[in-house]
Amino acid sequence: MERTEVLVIGGGATGAGIARDLARRGVDVTLVERDGLASGTSGRSHGLLHSGARYAEADGPEAQACLEENRIVRRIAGECVRDTGGLFVELAADDPAYFEAKRAACENVGIPTDVVDGAAAREAVPGLATDVERAMEVPDGVVVPSRLVAANAADARDHGARIRPHTPVTSMTTEDGRIRSVTLGGDADATLSPEYVVNATGPHAGRVAAMAGAAVEMRPTRGVMVSVEYPGLEPVLNRCREPADGDIVVPHDGEVVLGTTSVAVDDPDDYERADWEITATVRECAAMLPPVADADHVRTWWGVRPLYEPDEATRGGRGISRGFHLLDHAEAGVENCCSIVGGKLTTYRRMAEATADLVCERLEVDADCSTGDERLPAASDPDRLDEFVREFDGQGPTDADLVGS
Repeated sequence: MERTEVLVIGGGATGAGIARDLARRGVDVTLVERDGLASGTSGRSHGLLHSGARYAEADGPEAQACLEENRIVRRIAGECVRDTGGLFVELAADDPAYFEAKRAACENVGIPTDVVDGAAAREAVPGLATDVERAMEVPDGVVVPSRLVAANAADARDHGARIRPHTPVTSMTTEDGRIRSVTLGGDADATLSPEYVVNATGPHAGRVAAMAGAAVEMRPTRGVMVSVEYPGLEPVLNRCREPADGDIVVPHDGEVVLGTTSVAVDDPDDYERADWEITATVRECAAMLPPVADADHVRTWWGVRPLYEPDEATRGGRGISRGFHLLDHAEAGVENCCSIVGGKLTTYRRMAEATADLVCERLEVDADCSTGDERLPAASDPDRLDEFVREFDGQGPTDADLVGS
């Protein structure tokens, strides 16, 4: 039986971030992922680096967290991020009071904004709809998630962690309120004896927690992304209205990603992929940027959000917030296990830090987090970053046009 201090289950941004954080603190870590890294939610997103503006009026603290992490990720991640800027656009059909509320909320949070009229917005963004009344500039950006996840994993490995893609967890054995062993399949075919287990499996967190005898209530929702040929767009475009289908356009180099929908699913592995979602997303995004309606489709994919059921029920559903929740299962009788759920790609590092703090407290490790200060390996070298992606089989659909280009 192999031994490890901490087993991190889940190779998305949060799991890789946790492995990096713990390894840098001198903890012996093993990270396992059932597929290649970034194969789940992280690598199937639209890739927005939030400024916090999307949540400013609904959840000021979460918007502040987004703004802070936006700045940290830009500082540490180099070529894992594209500095595009963002625009919240108000169309003639949109409620101007909502625009004003968002602008005021951004000011309260400290998110830099600049409001321009429709003519100035159309001059800055050729192809923008003629009925754009005004727009608000915010410091949004674009994440290249395959690179970001792989770079975190590479840094964890460089500090002693073992990174095992294609290694699903098949079972756990518990005794006297502790996980004693975890059986791994796939490329590993081994059994681990961990001192502590971190469940960072996103929408699968409920299933994995149940293996340990813990309960995590999830409410996963699917969302479609449609990538179309459209070179030259610079800022992220956000529709300035209550969150709804087709309210974001994310620029890449020769393409833009149109998103998204929100439909509840029972099984994050087996769910309908409905044509109406594609049609609705393209139609609504074309209200902001009409030429995308006739642009050639390059690829379409769905992602599943790892939403936490109690939070969604309390807050009232879509778009209200995307805060994270760190669940210590000691309270439910499993002393050496926690789950990290919810959140968003932008705040992955903060989620990892909170989780690593808890783990170190449980293991009596006295070491501080350094992930916000130290740049990711090869952050300025896109070719090397792409080598990390290949090493960990970490290519997701979100950035398939950017990685290796």
